[in-house]
Amino acid sequence: MEQGKLRKIYAALEFSGVFIGLLKKPLFTAFAAYIKASDTNKRSAYAAFVAEIYAGGGDLTALVQRLLFEDENIFVRSVALEEKLLACIESSAYRELDAFSAFGAIASDDFAADMGVSVADIPTFVSSPVNMCAAYKKRLCNIRKYGYGVFSSYGMFRLSDEKEIEPIVSADKVSLDSFIGYGEEREQILQNTRAFIEGRPAANALLCGDAGTGKSSTVKAVANAFYNEGVRLIELRKDQLKFLPSVMARINGNPLKFIIFIDDLAFNRSDDNFSMLKAALEGSASAKADNAVIYATSNRRHIIKESFSDRDGDDVHRNDTMQETLSLSERFGLVVSFFKPSKALYLDIVKQLAKKHGVKMPEGELEIKAEAFALKRGSRSARCAEQFIDGLL
Repeated sequence: MEQGKLRKIYAALEFSGVFIGLLKKPLFTAFAAYIKASDTNKRSAYAAFVAEIYAGGGDLTALVQRLLFEDENIFVRSVALEEKLLACIESSAYRELDAFSAFGAIASDDFAADMGVSVADIPTFVSSPVNMCAAYKKRLCNIRKYGYGVFSSYGMFRLSDEKEIEPIVSADKVSLDSFIGYGEEREQILQNTRAFIEGRPAANALLCGDAGTGKSSTVKAVANAFYNEGVRLIELRKDQLKFLPSVMARINGNPLKFIIFIDDLAFNRSDDNFSMLKAALEGSASAKADNAVIYATSNRRHIIKESFSDRDGDDVHRNDTMQETLSLSERFGLVVSFFKPSKALYLDIVKQLAKKHGVKMPEGELEIKAEAFALKRGSRSARCAEQFIDGLL
């Protein structure tokens, strides 16, 4: 009977038209290999199937549900774009979800019975009854919060060398409550992001100032804080700005909100990427998506590197050229400056970090050693304070 059950589930999955992309995933190809395996090969095929479940966390039900949520298909895209769906597509989607419910509920016992062995002798996995149809409908109702495709499972992304948007699996989990100091500066980025989420006018932002003051961490912490409100972060290197239009096209129409993050931004005057960023900041249709803002960090207020030879060059319209290069930062609607902390703020950061991490040292001694550490490094900064405490730990 169990043998028939597994084959019946497999047969139902084979009729997937909306979620056909899932059948190419390793989990499903491993299941298909098991169904098609001869009796002598079933054990190794089962082991390969279980290995895929283990790679996904060990819970078959949760893994199937995550793969469903990550799948991009005509059904979820139409719902996201609020387009009218043909009844046949919608009914097919829900029929297929019922098949995936049955698949996600398969237990180790079912395979043991199929192979004629004791469940105690085989590697087991976790599974439970689930209504994938109900879970998927709930997800669709909150699509602006959770999104779809790969954006439904991760918060931060990067552009690969193959120009694909890929998740940063081990993304920085920094939170807003981990910061000490720079509250006013951080609040400006928070308020701007809140306006962006709520559909109010929001500005592209430049966080500029001294190194080690938490500019990049601020952007990541804000993205983490608003993850459950539909914000995702896509990080681009400066040399990838030429791909900005394709990234914007990829996310345009997505119900989520995206922060395009460019860290440590600086250009030479002849840099071709300059014009691409300028077009995006000025709202060029080809370089800007309605659901995206650009957040950049730089250690320079004027983010074009300029030499004295630039000022004395032979450009007939030298003044116009200089104005163009020096005013790029002015094209950001919001510019927030992060300056080196004063001695008092630096020592306050050190003391609060020491308390947080349980460092036991007389306050006077802590201050003397922290100041000596900063002098040796050449400057005071929040990063310097963290490195000092890390060294004590």
